[in-house]
Amino acid sequence: MDNKKALVFERQAEIAKAVAHPLRVAAIDFLKDGEKCVCEIAEHLGSERSNVSRHLAVMVRAGVLSCRKDGLKVLYTLKTPCVAEFLSCATRVLKHQAKENEKLLASL
Repeated sequence: MDNKKALVFERQAEIAKAVAHPLRVAAIDFLKDGEKCVCEIAEHLGSERSNVSRHLAVMVRAGVLSCRKDGLKVLYTLKTPCVAEFLSCATRVLKHQAKENEKLLASL
């Protein structure tokens, strides 16, 4: 594998790691409908603002989210909405696994 391809794979893995937490997945799902304040995100997720802010910062650093200040509010949005499509794909994988497990159990 050439160095450029390896670098792309490394960066893709960094993005996947930045998303790989249930709270972050839930935040992405919430943000797919548009820009939200950290206070709205925290309330929706049922978590402390400081905790949510740390998780959001990880995704900002990875390029998944963008943020801007509006007075005292910090607003977040999906930098590339296609990340929500990735989560939809993951859901399809789960459904496929469930069907396979159902077939396996039916054969017992």
